[in-house]
Amino acid sequence: MTRPPLPPFTEADARAKVQAAEDAWNTRDPERVALAYTPDSTWRNRDRFITGRPAIITFLTEKWAREQDYALRKELWAYTGDRIAVRFRYEWHDAEGTTWRSHGNELWEFAADGLMHRREASINDVVIAEADRRIHGPRPTHEHGLAFPLG
Repeated sequence: MTRPPLPPFTEADARAKVQAAEDAWNTRDPERVALAYTPDSTWRNRDRFITGRPAIITFLTEKWAREQDYALRKELWAYTGDRIAVRFRYEWHDAEGTTWRSHGNELWEFAADGLMHRREASINDVVIAEADRRIHGPRPTHEHGLAFPLG
């Protein structure tokens, strides 16, 4: 199985990978998302270290049970060869009704077949008022590739 575009990436390839990842994560379907990763993919997500698709599925299932009404935006930061750097923002609320904006950066490394075999994510969370929420559901097609503000 391959998952184009394949490395080495052009800018257009890197942008396509970033948008595909955003679209997949916004489905909140752990099994679908996990298919973008090698069977032995390794992750660092905040302070957690995860290896393999079954562990990724478990992690994402728990994440989206906790992070309710999750909606994500990703932006290409840099790319080279088989690596892509991304900045992202997502918003969600917890079971108590507190609304959060999470900001972060990801470093991705891909296998020759286009599947990601390494993901490192650094993420910070900020409590926001529900009225300050900027992200509501998947990004409309006409907004693909647009940058989002730092704050």
